[in-house]
Amino acid sequence: MHVLHIVGARPNFMKAAPVIRALGGRTIKQTLVHTGQHYDQNMSDVFFSQLELPAPDVNLGVGSGSHAQQTAEIMRRFEPVAHEYRPDVVLVYGDVNSTVAAALVCSKLLLPIGHVEAGLRSFDRTMPEEINRIVTDRLADLLFTPSEDGDENLLKEGVPATKIYRVGNVMIDSLIRLLPSAMRCSRNGFPDRYALVTLHRPSNVDDTASLKSILDALCEVNESLSVVFPVHPRTRQRIADLGTKVERLHLLEPTPYIEFLALQQRAAVVITDSGGIQEETTYLGVPCLTLRSNTERPVTVTVGTNVLVGQDRDKLISELGNVLEGKAKKGTVPPLWDGHAGERIAEIIAQL
Repeated sequence: MHVLHIVGARPNFMKAAPVIRALGGRTIKQTLVHTGQHYDQNMSDVFFSQLELPAPDVNLGVGSGSHAQQTAEIMRRFEPVAHEYRPDVVLVYGDVNSTVAAALVCSKLLLPIGHVEAGLRSFDRTMPEEINRIVTDRLADLLFTPSEDGDENLLKEGVPATKIYRVGNVMIDSLIRLLPSAMRCSRNGFPDRYALVTLHRPSNVDDTASLKSILDALCEVNESLSVVFPVHPRTRQRIADLGTKVERLHLLEPTPYIEFLALQQRAAVVITDSGGIQEETTYLGVPCLTLRSNTERPVTVTVGTNVLVGQDRDKLISELGNVLEGKAKKGTVPPLWDGHAGERIAEIIAQL
């Protein structure tokens, strides 16, 4: 059997690593294709090294562009690769443009598709990732879900139950494996107690009024709780364009996975608009305030430590007050988030 993996962005790397490792113990040929959707060292190369991913067999070198340009270019460059390798199954991960582009190519070449992290829905089609999730799940032959809500969403959409496999969360596999390394990271240069911030979604970053409101709130938070903020390159440019003074915040360059995991594990609270971080904080038991009005990972709200605050500054400040007073939301770890999701996927593929 021949399995081809498609990755293109940091969340893909964290999800693919456990599956590649689990399949590596079997007599299965594997090919790794990196689309180059994230292409600078902090966004890509360091993650490959820390996750002990093999060097890609193929790098499409696509780079940045609009959603349409990037998706189209991935399709154009991946199609001859798919023709050449003709794998028995193609595994795609998450909800980035690389995922939907590869799924579209494979579906027209009649190559079986497995979608790792299937079934997640925010029910907000203004999010490009939601479109990617819906399309990929409609095309996939094997749908590997991380939680019960994923199964329910797919069944409601008419996906046959025989295609759905609840395996748990592969991102948590990577977290569990690398947490000991993260805990050995130096604390030098960081405050004893801090709020960790990530910010990259267009709805928060590209809207001037929204970004200014968030930055003003973070500066207010920083008066009572230090703010540590690894800044996405696009976010840094938007902040510079806005001209808001943020010198008192602890601004960092994009942070490699192990170092960022250390920052999460030690944080008093995480403020984010990222999907994966909602899951990681839930596993770590760290309070998470999500700057979105919805989430495709509702289990992090119903079971975990996540609270949706949207763009409501008053709610953000109120929830941070709860953290400072020791009244932060408590949570538990969802079922099957146990570090063995990659092994379950490998076992299912091996039985095909």
